[in-house]
Amino acid sequence: MTSFDVAAVVTGGASGLGEATTRALAARGAAVTVLDLQEERGQALAAELGGHTTFVRTDVTDEASVQAAIAEATAKDRPLRIAINCAGIGWAQRTVGRNGEPHDLGAFTRTVMVNLVGTFNVLRLAAAAMATTEAGEDGERGVVVNTASIAAYDGQIGQAAYAASKGGIVGMTLPAARDLSSVGVRVCTIAPGLVDTPLLGSLPEEARQALSAGIPFPKRLGRPDDFARLALGIVEHGYLNGEVIRMDGALRMAPR
Repeated sequence: MTSFDVAAVVTGGASGLGEATTRALAARGAAVTVLDLQEERGQALAAELGGHTTFVRTDVTDEASVQAAIAEATAKDRPLRIAINCAGIGWAQRTVGRNGEPHDLGAFTRTVMVNLVGTFNVLRLAAAAMATTEAGEDGERGVVVNTASIAAYDGQIGQAAYAASKGGIVGMTLPAARDLSSVGVRVCTIAPGLVDTPLLGSLPEEARQALSAGIPFPKRLGRPDDFARLALGIVEHGYLNGEVIRMDGALRMAPR
C-alpha cells in the first residue's frame, strides 16, 4: 500500500463521506486539512487522528474562508497534491407543491451555492496552489475529486434543487480537467447512490431495509468507506481524468 507523503484538503471532512476520506488519507500518511463548518466534530477528529491532521472552520461558499484554509494546507512541510470535495447539503421540495405554492427560491439558490459554487470555489483555489508545486510523474501536480450524486442523472420528485446542483458538478468535470491539463492537475467526480451517511442513519430500520432492497447488487446501502476507497483509488490512478464514476450498485432511481 503506497504512502501519501503529501498535503491534502477534504471539505465536509468532519462527518459522513468526508470523515471516512479524511481517516483513509491520514492512515496513508497524508497531512490532511479538514475544511468544515462543524467545529466541534472537526476539532475532535483532528485531535483523534493527531499527527499532521488539522481542522479549519471553513465556509466553502466564501472566498476568503477557503483561501485561509488553503493557505494553512500549503504551509505544511509537504506539497498540496490532493483536494477532495465532500461538503454539501440536501433539499427536498416540489417545483410547485400540492397546494400550488412555488419552490422556495432561496432554498434553491443556497443548495446550488453550497453544492456547486462551493465545489468550484475549492477546486479553483486548490488547483491554483497545486499549480505552484514541482511536477511529479507525467508532469502531474495534483488531483481534485468532487462529489456529485446519481440524482444528477436520476433526480426524483422533489429533487430539482439538489439534482441541479449535482448536475452542475458533473457538467464542469470535463471542462475543468481540460482547463487544468496545462498545469498538471487532474479532476474527477464520484456520483454516489444511497450511502449510509448520518442523513440516512436517521431513518427507521424498516425504511433503510426498503431502500437497500431496491439496489440491484449488492443489496445494501453504500458505506462511507466505499467512497473513501474509490476517492483514494482515483488519486493513485494517474490516467483517470475528466471522468464521473457512479458508485451505486447499479441503482437507477425511480421518479419517487
